[in-house]
Amino acid sequence: MARSTMLRWAVQSLGPTMVLRRAARAGELGPRLAVDRTLWDNPFPSYDELRAQGDLVHGRVIHASASHAVCSEVLRSPAFRVGVDAEALPTMVRRMIRSASDPQHPGPAEPPSMLAVDPPRHTKYRRLVAKVFTARAVAALQPRVEEIAEELLDRMARERSVDLVESFAAPLPVRIIAEILGVPPSMHRQMLEWGNAAAVTLDPMLTYRSFRNAAIALREMHTWLDAHLRSLRDNPGDDLLSRLATLEDEGEHLDEVELRMTALLVTGAGFETTVNLIGNGVAALLANRDQLDVLRAEPSYWENAADEVLRYDSPVQVTARHAGEDTVVAGHPVPRGHFVTLMLGGANRDPAVFADPHRFDVRRENAREHLGFSAGIHFCLGASLARLEGATALRMLFDRFPDLALEGAPVRRELRVLRGFERMPVRLHQPAVVGG
Repeated sequence: MARSTMLRWAVQSLGPTMVLRRAARAGELGPRLAVDRTLWDNPFPSYDELRAQGDLVHGRVIHASASHAVCSEVLRSPAFRVGVDAEALPTMVRRMIRSASDPQHPGPAEPPSMLAVDPPRHTKYRRLVAKVFTARAVAALQPRVEEIAEELLDRMARERSVDLVESFAAPLPVRIIAEILGVPPSMHRQMLEWGNAAAVTLDPMLTYRSFRNAAIALREMHTWLDAHLRSLRDNPGDDLLSRLATLEDEGEHLDEVELRMTALLVTGAGFETTVNLIGNGVAALLANRDQLDVLRAEPSYWENAADEVLRYDSPVQVTARHAGEDTVVAGHPVPRGHFVTLMLGGANRDPAVFADPHRFDVRRENAREHLGFSAGIHFCLGASLARLEGATALRMLFDRFPDLALEGAPVRRELRVLRGFERMPVRLHQPAVVGG
């Protein structure tokens, strides 16, 4: 296992990192944004700089864009694909990728995950999952989201200070995801650990230790899910995964590997982005208390506030596509096999679309035009659930603790693709006034 894990890490993380570092040293801003950790805490000035260089900036390794128009066009274009075009790679590289794969324990960004396949496979998966993950099914979760949030807030109220990520932002979406997957309460903490590990694999530049730990967690999760899915098929419950496991539509169904990958994707990508949405939202509101005043006066804006958080401080900052054929984007030729890195965090602050884009405004009329959930055929199926959880969590948190304040500097996760907090120490109550 150790040797195969080392090989996978070399192909999937070390190799791309070395190529990007070389391009960054040559002065390319797109690759520098990927490898220079000093830019990760506040990448937004660099996004502006990249956009000033052009709507699509050509590099020797990758093309990059922080333009909303270009990012939206690429995400929606059938000429672009997810994953890697193996046929466009040299034979030696193709062999290395094949030898470095782990088909029995793939991550959430590897086939057959919906994140990593194109039509017609993607069409089948999405159609079947959408049969179960409907707007009505998500709306029906609202009372449960509120119930779990209330329970967590009651527990927090006994303390003066807490880590908001550990006490609230993480357990709320984890418990919702666990119930969607029919996971018993005894497994919730394990699901949190597995979800963190699965989400890490969405980042392309991992240390060997992080990659190895993620690989171990993925193997454990695949093994557990395999047994769990067999149990659901034999004794289906009311959860959405049970419905998906027993679904047959037009003669099609998801096989065991496809079901495991769907559950893995929901666990990793689904919960991690919501954790980041809640944490980023708290940080934005505490830094802009005038916007909290707006929400207290006009609570109907909470849902729009969640979208403004997704725009202003996107939980997913970067994605990429490769050209499946020779094509043109915004007048720029992009040959087959070439990658375009889409700086979603920059596109969401493009002044051509969002007036005064660096201002956090919960009443922003077009906040929902952000690309935080991607666009086109890969638009996030869990978008409505993330909005529901984010708006509900933020509203209930600040209603319960109106004096909530940071107590020390929050710590961001050391990831480039996903943007969120590892820890966020907060004081829940105003200190009592002593004396008179």
